[in-house]
Amino acid sequence: MGPGELIAKFPSNDLRIGTQLVVYPGQTALFVKGGKIYDEFKSGTYTLTTSNIPLLNAIINLPFGGDSPFQAEVWFVNQVAILNSKWGTATPLQIEDPKYEVIVPLRSYGQYGFNVANPRVFLESLVSNMVSFDTEKIKSYFKGKVLSQLTNIVSNKLVKDNISILNINSHLQEIGDYCKERISSYFNRYGIEILAFDVISISPKENDPSFIKLKEAKDLAARLKITGKDVYQMERSFNVLDNAAQNEGGSSNLMNAGLGLGMGVNIGKQMGDITQNLNTNPVSVSPSNNPNTPPPLPGNNNIKYFVGLNGQQIGPLELESVRINIQEGKFVEDTLVWKQGMAAWDKLANLPEFKYMFSTCPPPLPNINL
Repeated sequence: MGPGELIAKFPSNDLRIGTQLVVYPGQTALFVKGGKIYDEFKSGTYTLTTSNIPLLNAIINLPFGGDSPFQAEVWFVNQVAILNSKWGTATPLQIEDPKYEVIVPLRSYGQYGFNVANPRVFLESLVSNMVSFDTEKIKSYFKGKVLSQLTNIVSNKLVKDNISILNINSHLQEIGDYCKERISSYFNRYGIEILAFDVISISPKENDPSFIKLKEAKDLAARLKITGKDVYQMERSFNVLDNAAQNEGGSSNLMNAGLGLGMGVNIGKQMGDITQNLNTNPVSVSPSNNPNTPPPLPGNNNIKYFVGLNGQQIGPLELESVRINIQEGKFVEDTLVWKQGMAAWDKLANLPEFKYMFSTCPPPLPNINL
């Protein structure tokens, strides 16, 4: 048998009683007559007699003794393990991440090992009347089946064990074993046993939009876990206010339209969370438009403040946000505040950047029904 051959037919059908049959280790010899398999020989050296080919002898009625000629096909089946059969995805597998529900295209490759476990079934179901059958035919025949099943197999494994695509490379051995288990039954129908199924890599393109979206989803989930949902929503709400305040055109249009104190309601549900925490409506008047409030102090624009109000911690807040709330009477002299660098909480009136506001700030505006 040539390299890579799994089965080969002996070139002559003319046999005689007394002929020596040599079957090498890892091989099985099958005697075929009229398209039907009769006697079978494992590895070893045999001298053909009517006694060691009893099934074949029964149909051709060989005379006892002598070197009587007879005709039969002899097929040698190679049962040695083939371990280097490569596989790879020509097109990406579309896999949905079970944790973050984002579909990501993944490319994968690896190799599998097999051998002919049942020579009779292999010859009858796959080889038929072909003169020889090699490993390349196996790869060609089963490539489509393997690849068509991979998407479902990998998806089921990720869902079953709740494995995120972001962590998939730490589970390649488990996924390979799972694939072997799922596809073995299909190969067994043809007398072939899958000995190993290795997944060398499953990976997305780093710049793929869906993979970027998946990483962002993970970052968001981690942030919510660390800070808590309520703090995260409050932080996002204050960011909305800060962005609105920095948009000079938008702020001017809102004030000119007379919306005033109603601006926060129109921003969305997140602003409702702020009003609930502050027990009042969100503010929209910029201190830069108030003649009694000086412009921001140089170098303080990046300072974040935390305020204690009604037993709750609010923040981080920008300098401008704190001044707005002082101006509207929401924060008073005794309101506790903390910023980076302070050893402990202190009253607002004791901080230089706010102290002047408690002598120049007018009383709170009355409620206005628009």
